[in-house]
Amino acid sequence: MKNYSNIAIVASFFGLWLDSFLSNELQILSGFFLIFTFGILHGANDLLLIKNINTKKQSNSGIKILGYYVMVVLIGILFFYTIPQIALLLFIIVSAYHFGEQQWQNLPNDFPKWLVIIFQFFYGFGILLLLFNYHLIEVQNVILNIAKISIPDRYFIVLLQVSGIIFIGLSAYLFWKSEEIRKKLLLEFFYLFLFAILFNSSSLIWGFAIYFILWHSIPSIIDQIKFLNGSFSMKYFIDYCKAAGIYWFISILGITVIYYFCKGEQLFNALFFSFLAAITFPHAAVITEMFRGNEKQIKNKEA
Repeated sequence: MKNYSNIAIVASFFGLWLDSFLSNELQILSGFFLIFTFGILHGANDLLLIKNINTKKQSNSGIKILGYYVMVVLIGILFFYTIPQIALLLFIIVSAYHFGEQQWQNLPNDFPKWLVIIFQFFYGFGILLLLFNYHLIEVQNVILNIAKISIPDRYFIVLLQVSGIIFIGLSAYLFWKSEEIRKKLLLEFFYLFLFAILFNSSSLIWGFAIYFILWHSIPSIIDQIKFLNGSFSMKYFIDYCKAAGIYWFISILGITVIYYFCKGEQLFNALFFSFLAAITFPHAAVITEMFRGNEKQIKNKEA
């Protein structure tokens, strides 16, 4: 979809405008609604992506893939139950890289792979830290409920400062080395400024939802549809939704069960993010393989 970033900018400012009309409770409800729709949807077609990535077509490959995928999700849930501190740390690391990879998937191939990975990670990590620092008390409560540890305010501030310095330094290096990405770098710094305003003026869930949906989930859905069909269209989008329907329904059912048994807001938030983390681990791996498949296709065409 051409010029999607312009649509996302307008929609983000619309979200900011809504801040002044929505109560904190309505922001939370609206945020969860967005996450439950497009947010869950963007990871519901992982099995279809795996089948297209996997070149060895076997009659039982679908069952095997489903089994492996469910096993990884269950292991993620088990981690949060047995060693929540490590599981939460892994979730933040994986999510940071996953967000950065989505936004910076088209970096020039002449940069070392390790440099690209570090750059993508610190971009996503910076976004998460911006969100955390503008909602310290809420984030600290969520961490306390999940990992049973209390993290002082200064740790978040220092992490944001250090990651910001590293990201700016890497950005300066890329700006100097590649004329091709200079315009995108300037745009991304504008987007980061926009995210900071958004996170500062919104509740934790509403701010996260606007970023997660407009700047991650929908672009990811567009990329997935292009990978599966070669281009994006409304017909392909409808087909994508149909294919993802059963897995989306199962995810919503799981979240509904969590809400039914854990109606306290803080406890539900903690378990909700734990559930998101469990399904994020395999999803992030699938998307990384999808981008690698795209790179191979581009290289084959150039050859």
